Amino acid sequence: MIVKSERLAIRELSEDDKFLLAKWLSDPEVLQFYEGRDRPLDLAQVEEDFYGEADGETRCLILYDEAPIGYMQFYPVVEEERRIYGYSDPAEILFGMDQFIGEPMYWNKGIGTQLVEMIVAYLVDEKSADRIVMDPQTWNERAIRCYEKCGFKKVKLLPKHEWHEGEYRDCWLIEYRNERIEI
Repeated sequence: MIVKSERLAIRELSEDDKFLLAKWLSDPEVLQFYEGRDRPLDLAQVEEDFYGEADGETRCLILYDEAPIGYMQFYPVVEEERRIYGYSDPAEILFGMDQFIGEPMYWNKGIGTQLVEMIVAYLVDEKSADRIVMDPQTWNERAIRCYEKCGFKKVKLLPKHEWHEGEYRDCWLIEYRNERIEI
């Protein structure tokens, strides 16, 4: 178990979780916000994308009251992404994270906020993260509100940054800055 609260837990992905990922990542309601409805993933694609080389990525299952409800990952931001995002200090410990709740019945209940707060605390306390970054699409206002509630700030517009449903979409680079960093 990576982190756990009274009702929410995050653990590393297991081999059996691939069936849940294939279910969630073929659901148009979920895909509207993650990957795109034109990119449903079957079991073989899930195995390739989520169980292949990880390059420092930690891939996790989200549990709520012990029921699997979603996926999250965190990873050290590599040099190429640092350059794109505008981070030039190689000594800075910079993590990225992505997540989705794959069971829509758990949407709009504050679980995403709890999840992000838990992982931010884990990355700061256990991984000594100086900053944590994400790049949500600009139109995904619900996710952006959640991240802002958790202390993330918009720092840079990334025009045509991510392919989603047949077109490149603008994204916000958002960051959580560990309070011990000098401004």
